[in-house]
Amino acid sequence: MLDKVDVGDVIITTEVSRITRSTKQLCEIIEIIRIKQLKLIIGSFVVDCTNGRLDVMTEGMLKMMGVFAELERNMISERVRSGMANAVAKGKKIGRPKTTEENIPLVFLRTYPRYKNKNINLTELAKLCGMSRTTIYKYIRVVEKD
Repeated sequence: MLDKVDVGDVIITTEVSRITRSTKQLCEIIEIIRIKQLKLIIGSFVVDCTNGRLDVMTEGMLKMMGVFAELERNMISERVRSGMANAVAKGKKIGRPKTTEENIPLVFLRTYPRYKNKNINLTELAKLCGMSRTTIYKYIRVVEKD
């Protein structure tokens, strides 16, 4: 997005974590905003660099918001890892179940022969099944593996 903005454009977001994942990246974005003379609105916080300058207090506040956003993201990641480790310790399986022929939807299995006999193409198969082409490819690999 930052490659496509022009001088004087406005970027609007609800919170800092929606535009960056790290404080380092936020510092780079702040510099781009200053150089390209943009206005950044984060909720009710306005960062106006349309004159090519950034107020020191605004920059400090923006960086503090970035630090807290990164801290929050790291805490969430740690809680997720801890929860997954706890689940594994209790014998739970983590992750998406493997796709096998037994758990392929019936609508695919009924429609697949029409595709195999070249009566319909892959896009039509996906539409008839109400699935994405990626999902159809996955099911075809499982069915044709036998």
